Amino acid sequence: MRISFVARQGAMVKLLLMNVVTLQSRLASWVGDLPCLRRVAPLLAARGVSLWMVLGLGASLSQAPLFGAWQAANGPLATRWAKEVSPGKVHPEYPRPQMVRADWLNLNGLWDYAIRETNSAAQGQAPDKYDGQILVPFPVESALSGVMKQVGGAKRLLYRRRFTVPSGWSNKQILLHFGAVDWETTVYINGKEIGTHRGGYDGFSFNITSLLKTGGEQELLLEVWDPSDGGTQPRGKQVNKPGGIWYTPTTGIWQTVWLEPVSPVSITETKLVPDIDAGELNITVRVLGNAPDATIEAVALDGEKEVGRGTGPAGQMFKVTIPNANLWSPDSPHLYNLKFSLAQGGKVVDEVTSYFGMRKIALGKDEKGALRLFLNNRPLFQFGPLDQGFWPDGIYTAPTDEALRYDIETTKQLGFNMARKHVKVEPDRWYYWCDKLGLLVWQDMPSGDRYISGKDPDITRTEESAKQFDRELKRLVDGRGNHPCIVMWVPFNEGWGQFDTERITRRLQAYDPSRLVDGASGWTDREVGDVHDIHTYPGPAAPNIETNRAGVLGEFGGLGLPVSGHTWQAEKNWGYRSFKTVEELTAAYLELIKKLRPMIGGPGLAAAIYTQTTDVEVEVNGLMTYDRAMVKMDPAVIGAANRKVYLPPPPPPVVNVLSPTSQERGIEWHYTIEKPPANWAALDFNDSTWQIGPGGFGEPATPGAVVRTKWKSDDIWIRRSFEIPAGFAPHSLQLLIHHDEDAEIYVNGNLVASFPGHISSYDSTPLDARITKALQPGNNTLAVHCHQTQGGQYIDVGLADVIEGDEK
Repeated sequence: MRISFVARQGAMVKLLLMNVVTLQSRLASWVGDLPCLRRVAPLLAARGVSLWMVLGLGASLSQAPLFGAWQAANGPLATRWAKEVSPGKVHPEYPRPQMVRADWLNLNGLWDYAIRETNSAAQGQAPDKYDGQILVPFPVESALSGVMKQVGGAKRLLYRRRFTVPSGWSNKQILLHFGAVDWETTVYINGKEIGTHRGGYDGFSFNITSLLKTGGEQELLLEVWDPSDGGTQPRGKQVNKPGGIWYTPTTGIWQTVWLEPVSPVSITETKLVPDIDAGELNITVRVLGNAPDATIEAVALDGEKEVGRGTGPAGQMFKVTIPNANLWSPDSPHLYNLKFSLAQGGKVVDEVTSYFGMRKIALGKDEKGALRLFLNNRPLFQFGPLDQGFWPDGIYTAPTDEALRYDIETTKQLGFNMARKHVKVEPDRWYYWCDKLGLLVWQDMPSGDRYISGKDPDITRTEESAKQFDRELKRLVDGRGNHPCIVMWVPFNEGWGQFDTERITRRLQAYDPSRLVDGASGWTDREVGDVHDIHTYPGPAAPNIETNRAGVLGEFGGLGLPVSGHTWQAEKNWGYRSFKTVEELTAAYLELIKKLRPMIGGPGLAAAIYTQTTDVEVEVNGLMTYDRAMVKMDPAVIGAANRKVYLPPPPPPVVNVLSPTSQERGIEWHYTIEKPPANWAALDFNDSTWQIGPGGFGEPATPGAVVRTKWKSDDIWIRRSFEIPAGFAPHSLQLLIHHDEDAEIYVNGNLVASFPGHISSYDSTPLDARITKALQPGNNTLAVHCHQTQGGQYIDVGLADVIEGDEK
């Protein structure tokens, strides 16, 4: 036993002197052996290493038993990765993959916490007693935090963490980094305030060197206040009373916290902008400290092979030439490594490593003159899911890095080339995996303040609310702007806190000209930005064609299926449109994709986003269950259908328009609002006494309507003629329609389709054999009756034959 114990003790010492990044995960298996750990501690101390610093714990041996006090709370649902989480193994990865230093200290793990009433007189004071321990970086509302309590705006959340600065960090500046803390954070070191930060999604740092004691344990105290939807700050889908499409809030630390030693003059920020046309990478590096003579050297590598080198002054842009660059794309996500050296007075004082991708996103016209989204100077239809970024056990925080990667791998497996990150900003490592695995990203700005709808005027924010939004939007672009995966910024979702839309959109376009900007995704378009974005459920639909903005479908689908044993709650789950079996869901999904494809070649749709990646709490519209235990449809079937949307061969379908809609130009119809004779829809009916006017017909305020002839009565009957050439053999006849409300469609007097209710945009619907039998060579008549009961009103109809690429 003596020999075994000594041997193990020596092995532990050797391990503990290894790289800190490796330590935390490997030590997890030894944490129960306290006698051995106590024996090892003096040996480490003799080498200037604190055992507790390496373990990333805030307690000493004299405090509570190691890890013994923590366990995950009993939440409604958990992912399979939850069992891999422990205080000794909680997001041990270096959190900033595009600016890496070798020396750092992870502060994730157990912290003391307390929830107290908001009282200005008590702010800045540690409580007499803490409520318990919380596992950082999981938000206090989550099961993985071990707490699972809501805080609310009437209370504040306190954290305490003790740490020891490694002796090898002497003569260095010590930086304290937070990946993200929601929302207002005040930080104290050894009882003295170091600073306050407001913002729930951006990283921030403090130089804590001046407040550190000489040797021994240091105390870190945080005070956090977060009103969630009780305030005006950016918050996304967080609400104090979750339900429907609104979810559990996140309060406090929800991304990694770490310490880092740097030189008095050191790199603080890099900006990387690829230019594939010039074959160059444009670089700007900002530094900390007084460094008028500081210079930066950047070395680009393909693997280990140097492919470019450049030098420039700190704070100013310089270039590195990348000859014959391998371009980054979803099919080939090629990344280059990058090494930075900061020199002052001829001496290197700081080094960091990074990576970049050479890619270009722009608007352009295809061979038919349609405006498209171009990636690397070629048109690419961008197709992917709406990604909420919530987790049943971690809320805003994924249980592990492997879990983050899984979502992206599954999205790729399901045949998508893009995801829209919806009103949330992820940790850097989520974007790293998108860069690495090849997934385009449309990045939303988290919404906040009051909401509007439809064509309502923008809200009027208070001066502080407006400034806070502007600050956090800029921080989003600065903090995530080096990732090649991000190709679109989305400042506003629908009317959620929308204000000053034109100013903010144009400001974004000027601040980051290397990307596109979607000024408002859905419902509240202000005719600015690079795309015209509509939402429709279930859809799909295409927006009106424009000459200077590409048409995109920012949300559609929302097909729901609750899966027993994998829901947030057993009953009262919610979906835009619900199904009972996998077979029903799959058939409905494939029908949506079939309807989507003609919109690419016909109206010129440039991108589409399906709702959504996973179920979230009571919302069951996901491609996956909330716990990621099940993909609801066969990935092979769905993947094949999805890839067919954007990958050749076969080429996009050809849309042969037999009778056009009035989306692009007014098409003349005969119409009446007086009830006509019973044979009004027949081919030989004489409609010469009816009025003549261009479609569509309705009230201009109707969502998605293109009204060219006003119609206010309860009913309208419209007719027009169209020609069918001799020898015509239909492939897939589809009706193009926007109706509000009930519509009946006739061809040559034969009822071929009926639509109850209303939709908010143009939709395409495959027609059955009734229309094939009704058509005849030569002259034909399309006749429509629309009945209005309440709200908006509109009718416009077209007819087309869709020929799939593999049928030509």
